[in-house]
Amino acid sequence: MSHAIRNSLLVLIGVLALLGGLTNPLAKAGNPLSAEESDPNRLGWMLGFPPPSEKLIMQPESDYFSFPKLRWTVCHIRELMPTTQVSRGIGDPIPLQYAIDKNIDGVSFTPLGGGKPMTWEISLSVNYTDGILIIHEDRIVYERYFGCLKETGKHVAMSMTKSMTGLLAEILVSEGQLDASARVASIVPELKNSAFGSATVRQVMDMTTALDYSEDYADPEADIWTYSAAASPLPKPEGYEGPNGYFEYLQTVKQDGVHGEAFGYRTINTDALGWIISRVTGKNIAYLLSERIWSDMGAEQDGYMTVDSKGTPFAGGGLSAGLRDLGRIGLLMLNGGEINGQRLFPEAVVENIRAGGKKSAFAKAGYKSLEGGSYRSMWWVFHNRHGGFAARGVHGQTIYVDPTAKMVVVRFASFPTAKNAKIDPTSLPAYQAVAEYLMRQ
Repeated sequence: MSHAIRNSLLVLIGVLALLGGLTNPLAKAGNPLSAEESDPNRLGWMLGFPPPSEKLIMQPESDYFSFPKLRWTVCHIRELMPTTQVSRGIGDPIPLQYAIDKNIDGVSFTPLGGGKPMTWEISLSVNYTDGILIIHEDRIVYERYFGCLKETGKHVAMSMTKSMTGLLAEILVSEGQLDASARVASIVPELKNSAFGSATVRQVMDMTTALDYSEDYADPEADIWTYSAAASPLPKPEGYEGPNGYFEYLQTVKQDGVHGEAFGYRTINTDALGWIISRVTGKNIAYLLSERIWSDMGAEQDGYMTVDSKGTPFAGGGLSAGLRDLGRIGLLMLNGGEINGQRLFPEAVVENIRAGGKKSAFAKAGYKSLEGGSYRSMWWVFHNRHGGFAARGVHGQTIYVDPTAKMVVVRFASFPTAKNAKIDPTSLPAYQAVAEYLMRQ
């Protein structure tokens, strides 16, 4: 790919990196502003009629996914990118119940790796929290909003979108509509000659496919450049001759190694799973998420998903949603597919996810803060003493489910750097401390 084309796609690649769970190449290094200093309202991003030119966040001129601009962007994706609706339907929302516990702010914990004890409230600032919700025994006990997010707003879910895609796949498997042991090529013949063709659906769901795929931004020939160019919803630059859209790109991916031996976190697995699901059901991911979950769980707000130039929803990272609606997703996972006295999917779906994937395959990825964990159906399984599991996205997005404590934590954040390894030391022990506190009440 030419230098000119690569430069014209750099901002968009920052978008795809952020949403899909990759390291954002536009993120600035060094000592960033604090959460308070980088508050988008304090910095004045996009305030005014019109905003001053130095406070504009737009595309393609602005590096709108670099810090601190990303602290505004995470709440305003559909102002920058084409999206499709995840409809909540036309019925009334079903309110969640409240039992606010003001003492949670004072719950203390020791970060992973040692250090001084920290309170829950301080950890919110340390992790650049935009919204936080805690549900205990089906009631909201804690809820706060910061920065760009208000209770009526929506925030990017980033790679938590993957968990929605994996959940839909597990539902289809439990209902017999999708065979997890089937070869992908038997469902999507277009992938026959790609790496995905010889993999099983389960290997795609658990990301144990063996893919010849590089995300090295320093390499001008790396696959990430071709993937990002294909996924762009914007008009292709002059001279572009590569694949157009997620599905065309997937057909070009080659195999490297043996499927099933090692976990490798690659967003293109979720894109492939999205195609599999759509082929089996005849519906795109956004529509199916609405039909099977969003419109039946009492949601307050529609969600929305980014799309490529052909209107294909980004299954690997395109969802934006309200905080409380992702709390409802957490409740569904906590309560085995039930919410508001209604069963939306079989309990076996959650049981299968909670059981986790192959620990030996996962260990090969070398996640220091997730040792002993696994990955199943695009959910992270901790195998800790409370049986915790989670949907996770870069920059701090989390739906953390603790079955033992009957607790769900939902967090939206805009941490300056992408990798959750930077946030886990002050997040995972905080969740455990709050869970133990709530169990004592």
